[in-house]
Amino acid sequence: MDGRKYIRSFVYAFQGILTACEEQNFQSHVLSAGIVLIVGYFTGLSRVEWFIVLLLIALMFALEMINTAIERVVDLASPAIHPLAKQAKDLAAGAVLVFAIFSAIIGLLIFIPKWF
Repeated sequence: MDGRKYIRSFVYAFQGILTACEEQNFQSHVLSAGIVLIVGYFTGLSRVEWFIVLLLIALMFALEMINTAIERVVDLASPAIHPLAKQAKDLAAGAVLVFAIFSAIIGLLIFIPKWF
């Protein structure tokens, strides 16, 4: 194994994370995650509940990054407006929305019983 290539792969991955941080949608997910983490701290979540919350946050970040990557590749491959390009971008964005909705439902199922 080439150690330099291995290290470079991490550098590229961190560059991808920094690129995602420039995206408005990713920033809104970071803000939401921060609020959830603060509320979770004051709510007194169990270890399992923290595991679930952190897993949902990590998956949301990853899915948003995949969505952004898909959008960039589609824009590169199809600079002109094309119905299939629109569908690809809409499907990727829809996947993020579905996950966000179900993450919110799971969050409510975790938090609401502790509050009431």
